[in-house]
Order: sequence, then C-alpha cells, then structure tokens
Amino acid sequence: MRRLPGADFVMGSERFYPEERPRRCVRVEGFWIDETPVTNREFAAFVAATGYRTFAEIPPDPALYPGMPPAGSLVFLRPQGPVDLNDFSQWWHFQFGANWQQPLGEGSSIVGLDDHPVVHIAYADAEAYAAWAGKSLPTEAEWEYAARGGLDTEFAWGEELAPEGRMLANYWQGEFPHENRMLDGWERTSPVRAFPANAFGLYDMIGNVWEWTCDGCALPTEEKKHSGSCCGQHSGDPPRIDQKVLKGGSHLCAPNYCQRYRPAARYAHPIDTSTSHIGFRCILRDAAP
Repeated sequence: MRRLPGADFVMGSERFYPEERPRRCVRVEGFWIDETPVTNREFAAFVAATGYRTFAEIPPDPALYPGMPPAGSLVFLRPQGPVDLNDFSQWWHFQFGANWQQPLGEGSSIVGLDDHPVVHIAYADAEAYAAWAGKSLPTEAEWEYAARGGLDTEFAWGEELAPEGRMLANYWQGEFPHENRMLDGWERTSPVRAFPANAFGLYDMIGNVWEWTCDGCALPTEEKKHSGSCCGQHSGDPPRIDQKVLKGGSHLCAPNYCQRYRPAARYAHPIDTSTSHIGFRCILRDAAP
C-alpha cells in the first residue's frame, strides 16, 4: 500500500460527461491505498481462507430474479463488425459459469492470470474481501484524488491521452466494439504493473478494470438515454436496485465511444451486477498497513 497525505484537490470535469460536473474543490484526509487492483492471486488467498463464494457463483433467487438463468456473469464478446452503439446487448452476453475463476464462462480459467485484476466482482464481493483484509473500499473522492497523483489534468499523466504515441494504460484502441487494434498489447485485462505508476506510485488507476467505490451515484436529469459507456446505457428511469460509483474506466473504454479512462470519469453501476471488466482495490484509513 501507499500512504497519501490529506489534501484539497479539484474533483470533476466540465469537458466530458454531465455526471462529472461541476469541477469543485474537495478535501480528503490521509489514507493508505493498494498499489494495484486486487489480483486473482490475492482474491484466491481470500477464498482459500474463508470459503467465500462470489455473487456470480450463486444461482439467483427466482423470487428476486424471475426468469434469470443459472449462476453466471456478463462477459464482453467482440462482435464481427459494426453494430448499433445504442444496443449494448451486441457485446455484453450472460455466460453460464462465468465468475472470477472462469472469466470467459464455463471451461475457462485464470491459469497464467495470477497477476491480472480479479473480475466478475459484485459490490458485496468487494466489501467481503475488504472486511477480511481489515481494509475498506474508497470513497469516490478518495479514489479520484489517488488517481490524479497530484495533477489537475484530464488524464492521470497530463492533457494528452497517448503522448508521443505512448500507451500509458490498458484501454481500447480502434473502433469499439468490433475493432481492437491492441496498440497497448492487451485484448482484455493486463498484469497489474504492465503500465507506469502515477506520481503517487499507484498502478492501473486508469483503464484495465473499473473499480468499485463505496459511494452511491445520482446522475443528472439531463442524462436520459446514453452517455457512451462500455458498461451499458442509462435509461433515465429510476434504478431497480442500489447503484455505486465505478471509477477509472477499463480495457473496453474507447475514444469513439466511452472516454472514461480519466480520473474524473464515473459510472453508476448496480451492486448486484458483475462483469468481465469490473474489479476493485482497497484503502486503509488512519493506520499503517
């Protein structure tokens, strides 16, 4: 973990999506934060110690989720050609057996992926791990402060996404969702230290996997239908279940569709929904690790 001192910082952005506004000065107190997202190796140690089963591994209660298939999770599957970007069912598919140990569905595995971020993590799973580790999930402000690394810029490293053509994070290059040029070297997740750390010594604060925070998320009324997120789309209707803020974007965020590979970016996600691009990291307040 890394110790971050308390500070005032400017949170939010006026340049991209409505939910990021307004830019405002926010105070956070000092805390420790994991250098990387929680990895498959780390999550496996938690499961071995506790016997924990994740949300995606437990068949849904028919009374709460009528018509739902057996246990599984949402997996990104790249379509063969251009599709309607307003229809996220063109790339998100519920896969039987998909969970943190089988990230692509039944028969897949995490062999060789020990140092990749754990995925298919619902909010309760992240909370359970954090409690076991004696830690907590960060607030949105704590997470954004950490991601900025002391800078007040649109990206975690400056004002350019790829300065001099350098890939500084795992995000989508090409036309989402059908063309992935993989200029960063990865089609899906990447090992947690594959890209440079920010000025606070933290890795993967941008891209790779979305990360849970403990804050709820109220979206502005003007955002009615679609703001271009690789996670799906907002209907404008009241959510059927509680939502929490995801931060950081993922390997599916793309310049032509979801430009959420930025510290200010935020997304409201249902706490009962896991996917192949959502993970987390933990913090520790008021104590050394």
